[in-house]
Amino acid sequence: MHLALDVMGGDRGPVVVLPAAAQALARHPKLKLILVGPGALLNRECASLPGLSQALQSGRAKIVDAPEVVGMDDKPSVALRSKRQSSMRLAINAVRDGEAEAAVSAGNTGALMAIARFVLKMQPGIDRPAICAAMPGQSGHTHMLDLGANIDADPETLLQFALMGSVLCAALEGREAPSIGLLNIGEEEIKGGEGLREAAQRISDSGLNYVGFVEGNHIFDSRVDVIVCDGFSGNVALKASEGAAKLITGVMREEFTRNAVSRLAALCARPVLKRLRARIDPRQYNGASLLGLRGIVVKSHGSADFEAFGNAIDVAIAEAENQVPKRILALLEQQQSARPIT
Repeated sequence: MHLALDVMGGDRGPVVVLPAAAQALARHPKLKLILVGPGALLNRECASLPGLSQALQSGRAKIVDAPEVVGMDDKPSVALRSKRQSSMRLAINAVRDGEAEAAVSAGNTGALMAIARFVLKMQPGIDRPAICAAMPGQSGHTHMLDLGANIDADPETLLQFALMGSVLCAALEGREAPSIGLLNIGEEEIKGGEGLREAAQRISDSGLNYVGFVEGNHIFDSRVDVIVCDGFSGNVALKASEGAAKLITGVMREEFTRNAVSRLAALCARPVLKRLRARIDPRQYNGASLLGLRGIVVKSHGSADFEAFGNAIDVAIAEAENQVPKRILALLEQQQSARPIT
């Protein structure tokens, strides 16, 4: 298993990516890494991390020199046309060239999507890529897409999202027929616009395990395995949930430190609070899949710490082991053959 890591992506770059890489090598004995970034910098930083230093000597890791870096504020067009030797571009090139099964980056989302789509190309039968990530739920978690790659989506595109989300969930969770819901402003069949109702009919006719419309409050109740929506709605829901999580943790911290009695209560509740934090910790859900491409690319949050980035690496490994792009292609071919000729 070979993964290519964009070491310079994200807010902190090597400070986060390299320790995460060292831990990933320790967790996965068969893993090999391609570390992409400025050669001199990476050699210097890896020398201070025994795990990576040993991996470089043994051949479990290698450094690919990338003199350019895609900034978090760079326009996708600039990153695509003017930074062909960036760490992001060369990491994705490694997937295209068969040197790596997947690439992981915490860099600029727009640039990553543009470069990945240009270099790897779209799978036949997929019109647009989608960003899919896991959201915490009452029991397990729910996969949701699209989370921002497309502002809007027509019925055919939403059907494609449903197909890809179903394959990803089945591969990563081991579920034979993941349940799918379509995000709407109500559960009734008459709710939503005409395009959304048409998408519901197409998904229902596809043979997928479609259960109907779901509302925003169902994102976290584990009612369905996969929630499908356009990128505008998905991104708003994602950012709103992140804000709500910060609000809850902030208010709890404020109230539990208000006075001596509150601090004593916090001490007594510490085991419960620890379990609560573990269940909703966003680091456990870091790692969004860029679906629809002819290769595997996983996007880490730009502000992720090394533990969160390590989870993104685990997502990439799981996708590669389960050959998600091939499974998506197989389902698409099955769908095409089942459609009546008009």
